[in-house]
Amino acid sequence: MTDHATLITPVGPFTAIVDAAGAVLASGWTDSPELLRALIHPSLRPQTLTPKADLGKVTKAIADYHVGDLTCIDSIPVVQHSGEFLMHAWEVLRMVDPQAPITYSEFAIRAGRPAAIRAAASACARNAAALFVPCHRVFRIGGALGGFRYGLPIKRWLLDHEAAAAH
Repeated sequence: MTDHATLITPVGPFTAIVDAAGAVLASGWTDSPELLRALIHPSLRPQTLTPKADLGKVTKAIADYHVGDLTCIDSIPVVQHSGEFLMHAWEVLRMVDPQAPITYSEFAIRAGRPAAIRAAASACARNAAALFVPCHRVFRIGGALGGFRYGLPIKRWLLDHEAAAAH
């Protein structure tokens, strides 16, 4: 059984898809579970989704994060599938300090492939579990935001939200 729920956040609707064990398969700032379902690796992609009002710990973490508890997302399990580098890179992203975003170059170094800056950027672009795998914490050298599936205004809000929570 695969469930989904959409919450309203300060930057718009946020939808999460979770498996039967409560692990996030996909999530992001959209009200379209089908858009998210398409991002899930074919080996994990559910055929059907069941709408729920509440996904328990996942719903609580989404709400708590958006009001300032930046670490509440850390304990939520995420299941994604891809090649070895991307799987490792997504784990590295989960360790990026919310008050210390990094560049794509630094992300490539942390992921163990310093010359693979494009591969690091690809790991961000192919991440299906936005927020829980916080790809928004990676930006270009010089401070430009780079890309973000849900739009640069949301990425800017997230970075500002995380910076403000430090104070």
